Amino acid sequence: MDKASQTRAAQLLHHRSAGLKKGDPISLPIVPAATFHLPEVAGASHIYGRNGITTWEAVEEQLALLENAPCVSFPSGMAAISAALMATLKVGAKLIIPADGYYVTRVLSEVFLAPFGVEVVQIGTAEYAAYDFSGAAVVYLETPSNPGLDVVDIAAVSTRAHAAGALVIVDNTTMTPLLQRPLDLGADLVVAADTKAPAGHSDVLFGHVAGRDAGLMARVRDWRRLSGAVPGPFEAWQVHRGIETLEVRLERMCASAGVIATRLAAHRAVANLRYPGLASDASYAISKAQMAGFGFLIGFELLDEARAERFLSECPYIVQSTSFGGTHTSGERRARWGDKVAPGFIRLSVGIEPLEPLWAAMEVALNS
Repeated sequence: MDKASQTRAAQLLHHRSAGLKKGDPISLPIVPAATFHLPEVAGASHIYGRNGITTWEAVEEQLALLENAPCVSFPSGMAAISAALMATLKVGAKLIIPADGYYVTRVLSEVFLAPFGVEVVQIGTAEYAAYDFSGAAVVYLETPSNPGLDVVDIAAVSTRAHAAGALVIVDNTTMTPLLQRPLDLGADLVVAADTKAPAGHSDVLFGHVAGRDAGLMARVRDWRRLSGAVPGPFEAWQVHRGIETLEVRLERMCASAGVIATRLAAHRAVANLRYPGLASDASYAISKAQMAGFGFLIGFELLDEARAERFLSECPYIVQSTSFGGTHTSGERRARWGDKVAPGFIRLSVGIEPLEPLWAAMEVALNS
């Protein structure tokens, strides 16, 4: 992790310090208020719980430090994605989305946006490099893609999309702002599911939208207020606590993932391994240029569905989960969700377990 990322990680741990008074709690208080004392409205810091409460505002301050941009928090990653799309699209608009990205974004676009008059165009992540964005209102990309881990050159795509008159939204869930900074590379908005690595403990749903255009962020904030897609105070407190250890967790997760990816690539049972940090990976050059680290996700194939399921069930240090970024190493055979991957494809999310016991358990399961 580079020096700038380390500085941001230090700042977020102390972002409340300057405002603390003698006797104030160091830990963020949970404020479960829906209503506030309002003898008059003018000058009130808080009016109604749907407009804002101090607990999730504190999380937004953390995220704003990481993104170096204003942030609006949401009760899930999909709520954040929905808000970004609703803030930037209208009837007749053309939306470009990745055909090999997170499948729920595709479902949302097909089932709700298309019937509302949005033209939805799906292209593969690899196609973004040369695709003609003429006529597009929004170019939405996910990099590295989930689950295939293809990488898009954010700066190059943003330049071409802007030249065509389109806004650029980047789903940065797989990397977090500590490892990749799409806004610095030209994106207009960033969306992320903080359910994953930022919260980190697989016990809360959360998301955010970040951006530096005041008009766009005002629309995002209005969508949250008017739709009622607001986070709860306890959930915000959980995420705030998780973010405080994000940097130290990522450091181990990414380091372990790099070693495990190298060892998996050399194993006779493994085929078509993808990890952006391997020099042999098709995405390595772009990843090295635009990332501060290579992440904790690895994609690879075993012979078939049965072999993949057996590996996942026999490894005691892999939990079978459909999410990623938690403290536990998790794995999933993604074809069961309809992703266009081989039947034996596994998405592996490396956790914070000590490396050698984790690898030893994986190796036994692979060899069996």
